[in-house]
Amino acid sequence: MALQSSVCRTSSQLSQLVSKVSGARFYSAPVNGSIPAAKRKYVPTSGTYPRGFKVSGTIVGVKPKNTTKPDLAFITSDTPCAAAAVFTKNKFQAAPVTFSRALLQQQKNSGLRGVIINSGCANAVTGKGGLEDAERMAKEADKSLGADKATIVMSTGVIGQRLPIQKILDKVPAAYEGLGDTHKHWLTCATAICTTDTFPKLISKTFTLPSSPSIEYRIAGTTKGAGMIHPNMATLLGVIATDAPISPAVIPPILKYAVDRSFNSITIDGDTSTNDTIALLANGAAGGQGVTSEDSADFKAFRNVVTDFATDLAKLVVRDGEGATKFVTIRVTESSSEDGARKIASTIARSPLVKTALYGKDANWGRILCATGYSLISEPGQPVNDVEEIVPEKTSVSFVPTDGSPELKLLVNGEPEVVDEARAAQILEHEDLEILVRLGTGKKEATYWTCDYSHEYITINGDYRT
Repeated sequence: MALQSSVCRTSSQLSQLVSKVSGARFYSAPVNGSIPAAKRKYVPTSGTYPRGFKVSGTIVGVKPKNTTKPDLAFITSDTPCAAAAVFTKNKFQAAPVTFSRALLQQQKNSGLRGVIINSGCANAVTGKGGLEDAERMAKEADKSLGADKATIVMSTGVIGQRLPIQKILDKVPAAYEGLGDTHKHWLTCATAICTTDTFPKLISKTFTLPSSPSIEYRIAGTTKGAGMIHPNMATLLGVIATDAPISPAVIPPILKYAVDRSFNSITIDGDTSTNDTIALLANGAAGGQGVTSEDSADFKAFRNVVTDFATDLAKLVVRDGEGATKFVTIRVTESSSEDGARKIASTIARSPLVKTALYGKDANWGRILCATGYSLISEPGQPVNDVEEIVPEKTSVSFVPTDGSPELKLLVNGEPEVVDEARAAQILEHEDLEILVRLGTGKKEATYWTCDYSHEYITINGDYRT
């Protein structure tokens, strides 16, 4: 989750030396909760937020040692919203996932007024008691809003532990009293859902729709995540809110389309969380013609807005990958199928050998090719399968710099290039990098976003529960 520069590495080495004496462990994220200097550019200093929404972030102390950081987020609408959510496919689904999915189905994606989120405890694999805790959180939030069955619940943190539910319930009134619509309120809310994140992830934008070109619509969203990130949404959380008039009937397909091309196209460590949830709420407070049909120009325009917006949010998660020093775009083109291209990009993005080579600034393209080669093969014990997407003699691999200079070709049509190692090292010094794989077997393509693996990732996750 923390961006680690060469200076940080030197600091880490010093920390290891100190650790031998004191037993202490050091992370690249400042222990006082401040945002690392290299990450501050991703935190907005102002925003334009959707009408009719109010939010807050409140200190509960879900983790007993936390006395300073907000850990209860409350996102509300003055009026009922159309709402949809996409949840994890992990079979061990957390209690808030089970509760929120059932509520949205029961309410037919309408009438929602709020989302309440705690950090510090995932409320996952907690049995019937955990589900009761999620229900109690929702009911207490509904009570403060004067509503019924109108709040979905999210939780993030350690798996297998029960929530300190009474502490949370006792603070819901304070969360309600603290609601507001300023940038400070939204940023505090975004901070409240963070766990090992090193900075709050918040974006806001304005847009128009074809039927109402004179109306300025607004969209805002926050997300969290830095580890256990390989969403299969079909511990990452996100909420997107808009004042556009979107009907309950069309909001689920809009969100699914957007998530498939954004949050389902990122990976940090290949682990799919028990709690992954992305929600979209639309209250229509800005007015204008309602979006009610999937065949309308407004539907397609809004779907594109949400997709681009969700992609920007998802990229922030990757930039805050635990211990990450690189933001890497994996682009697979010229594939005979889109599914194949996605699988290949995902496999490269999850490869520990690729990720450690990137951290070491080593242009070891053989690891990229290796991951490509095993990405679509059958499982052990199964017959050898045909893989029409991959033909070694047609495959090319390049590094594409982000400074606009020409790509560095590593492999062309299955033949290795004489690599300029000095230029490769120069490209790998940059924070951002694109790996381009051309398969030469078709016209389909896919993109994944990932980061590297550093020493800090091991340290953070080795000490996660302490």
